[in-house]
Amino acid sequence: MAKEADKDVIFEERKRWLFLGLPFTFTKYIIKDDILTVNQGFLRKVENDCYMYKIQDVEHTAGLMERICGLGSVICYTGDTTHPKLVLTHIKRSKEIKNYILEASEAARIRRRTLNTLDIGTGEMEDMDDPV
Repeated sequence: MAKEADKDVIFEERKRWLFLGLPFTFTKYIIKDDILTVNQGFLRKVENDCYMYKIQDVEHTAGLMERICGLGSVICYTGDTTHPKLVLTHIKRSKEIKNYILEASEAARIRRRTLNTLDIGTGEMEDMDDPV
């Protein structure tokens, strides 16, 4: 029987060995509509969460061995203080997961009415205010 918290899980993947894509690691990635959770460790468990609205950009990488084994890695560039670059390493369905995270993060920002802005520098703008 599924727990109440498990009902809204969209993806649940394990970090895999690059050798044949076997899931013999103790890292689990849980992706829900509003949050991405990384559970790591065997003796010392570490759980890290990142809200979807904080994910600013997503990148997909797949080296030759990863492609042979049907794996890939998803890199999430976030506004999170603990993990500004959150990497989901050697996972199956990586392209599908990357596309989902990209769309879900944009939808979460719209729901929260959050705006991402870039600091493009204003040093020269101050000079424009002074009349010559």
